[in-house]
Amino acid sequence: MDFIPYGRQHITDEDIAAVTAVLKSDFLTQGPCVPAFEQALAAYCGAARAVAVNSATSALHIACLALGLGEGDWLWTTPITFVASSNCALYCGARVDFVDIDPTTCNISVEALAAKLERAERQGRLPKIVVPVHLSGQSCDMAAIRALADRYGFKLIEDASHAVGGRYRGKPVGSCEFSDITIFSFHPVKIVTTAEGGAALTNDPVLARRMELLRSHGITREAAEMTHASDGPWYYQQIDLGFNYRLTELQAALGLSQLARIDEYVAGRHRIAARYDALLAEFPVIVPHNIPESYSGLHLYVVQIDTDRTNRDHRTVFEALRNDGIGVNLHYIPVHLQPYYRAFGFQPGDFPAAERYYSRAISIPMYPQLDDEAVERVVASLGRALRG
Repeated sequence: MDFIPYGRQHITDEDIAAVTAVLKSDFLTQGPCVPAFEQALAAYCGAARAVAVNSATSALHIACLALGLGEGDWLWTTPITFVASSNCALYCGARVDFVDIDPTTCNISVEALAAKLERAERQGRLPKIVVPVHLSGQSCDMAAIRALADRYGFKLIEDASHAVGGRYRGKPVGSCEFSDITIFSFHPVKIVTTAEGGAALTNDPVLARRMELLRSHGITREAAEMTHASDGPWYYQQIDLGFNYRLTELQAALGLSQLARIDEYVAGRHRIAARYDALLAEFPVIVPHNIPESYSGLHLYVVQIDTDRTNRDHRTVFEALRNDGIGVNLHYIPVHLQPYYRAFGFQPGDFPAAERYYSRAISIPMYPQLDDEAVERVVASLGRALRG
């Protein structure tokens, strides 16, 4: 019996032709494809600028640096995310704290954030940056979070690694209407892929230029940015301490080709989600909740075992699915429970909604090429696992 993964890339002949054309060209890196991909991505999202890099982790790092995060500062994010969403602060010498999730949406709780900000203001430890994570592809309530940012004076980085192709209040995620910077991931299991890669989008040209410098060693060839007149046409200056976070031409060509199908891919995910919703209606599981303001990118379809309606153990159900050839996964282990973060003083019980989610969540297969037969097989396997 074939194994059904929880996610997978879709590579077409057009994608292969685009990459092959780059292989036959004069540029494998630092050529015309990266800026073309950036321009297409920014145009699709309605943002002024996009800065493509080699991973979403790199994008988070340079976004934090561009916003001036450093030693003594605080970054807050959700515990239900990949560790990169908080590690980016530690790379900058800053400190990390978390805000519990909304049990309904599983995104950062606006109410918990507001309460924590009120306490932090009294204690003199407000965050410099808050990173809302659009879990599974559904946008956080960015308008409400923006209102809090304006009141308390922090910057906003949307971790939209799951959400390219999604929308919030009718506008594409990535428009940066409510944030300073938005981050995307193009890992193979995401909505579109560049094999590995990411991007940071912004409407602020100063932030965009700073991130461009940081992704490539802090080096410039722009005369206006140099400390003195150029020594000649070969000349460059390092004006900041940057990194080698560049995206290759091969990756950008693949991303540019994939981007042409992004709406088709997201629509396909929504068809599958609707099928799951219908088939799982009577199962003792909680299906994803969609808020009316958001059109999810649907990177993931996460079910939670409804412990009020079944006594089946979370691990037992998970392992039964895996043993039945269903490549389920779990997104995510709460970051504050990781040993590295426990060393900072975080403890079980600190964020109860996140921990309850972790004790029940299973990501079942979700990708556009999943046909009806495969969906029905996933549902049948889940039914058997829940019945024991």
